[in-house]
Amino acid sequence: MHSGGIFVELGAIIFGLGILGRLARLIGLSPIPLYLLAGLAFGRGGIVPLTTSEDFLATGAEIGVILLLLLLGLEYSAAELLENLRAQAPAGVLNIVLNAAPGAIFGIVTGWPPAAVAAMAGVTYAASSGIAAKLLADLNRLGNRETPVVLSLLVLEDLSMAFYLPLLTALVAGASAGAAAVAEVIAVGAIGIVLLVALRLGHVINRLVFSSDDEVLLLRVFGLALLVAGIADHLQVSSAVGAFLIGIALSGRVAEGAHSVLAPLRDLFAAVFFVFFGLDTDPSLLPALLAPALLLAAITAATKMATGWWAARRAGIGPVGRVRAGTVLIARGEFNIVIAGLAAVAEPRLGPLAAGYVLILAITGPIIARVGEPIAQAVMDRLEKSPVRG
Repeated sequence: MHSGGIFVELGAIIFGLGILGRLARLIGLSPIPLYLLAGLAFGRGGIVPLTTSEDFLATGAEIGVILLLLLLGLEYSAAELLENLRAQAPAGVLNIVLNAAPGAIFGIVTGWPPAAVAAMAGVTYAASSGIAAKLLADLNRLGNRETPVVLSLLVLEDLSMAFYLPLLTALVAGASAGAAAVAEVIAVGAIGIVLLVALRLGHVINRLVFSSDDEVLLLRVFGLALLVAGIADHLQVSSAVGAFLIGIALSGRVAEGAHSVLAPLRDLFAAVFFVFFGLDTDPSLLPALLAPALLLAAITAATKMATGWWAARRAGIGPVGRVRAGTVLIARGEFNIVIAGLAAVAEPRLGPLAAGYVLILAITGPIIARVGEPIAQAVMDRLEKSPVRG
């Protein structure tokens, strides 16, 4: 039996997260930066370090990653993934080149090991699907012409993580080039099998998992996700990828019902994950890494903007819509912290740098997305009113 101390700490943490989440809603920001700051305040070198709840928070953080990826997978069917891959493949390639390069170059220049270089490339590459989706809803842009372009880019990023995370996991574990290649082949094979099964036998899987009883549905889907995530982890494929693939395999009534019953659980454990990442990050390292975090944030805000602009232009969308598409992709969040958490053992400075980088873009990204449209519209109005010069 645990002493009451662990419940006091956990109760204070969770209640405090509720207050921070409400504060974030009031000021119109994602709660992720506030959760990270809370972890920094109570972690190593923080104001009041925690003493009894670290083990629970560590396990809760792993569950948080699994739930984040599971519910992300529930958003897409196998058919949608394949269609998005075909339609936006060129923009997806440009997205990788423009946004992974700054992180990789930084890691190489600073002499980091290959695993840390690969992780930093992922940190600067991935946008925050959660923040972007919330911005689209908050700004009433779900029906806009550029929104399918934005969602396609996010889907491609999510899908690329299924290939990237196993490779990163192998590199962090110190695997040889051959072992890393085997891990990637296993991941590609697993993804292919899941997509094939989802397309051909999805109705069978959904019939086996579905229940009209919310409690039963919660236990079946959550249990299945944990089981597959654990098997994937043993195969060095990454538990997060296993959960993502389960989400893809489920569709229709199962996906809708599972999303409804699992969303509160995801919110709780995802908050725990962000707090734990902050707890595990030494805040004394942040000041020295603030300048590179700001530099990388400025560069990759511009490259994300360029990616969204180009993808929207390919779809025949006007300048203001291109600005909307680019600015909504700037914020970073959950995936970036997941990646940094996986590879923190490879380079001690990676965690603090990623934390500072995410804090900057999770705060400024939504602000840029809000002000970008009126500024772009004002510029277009002025250009239309200005006399044509011969």
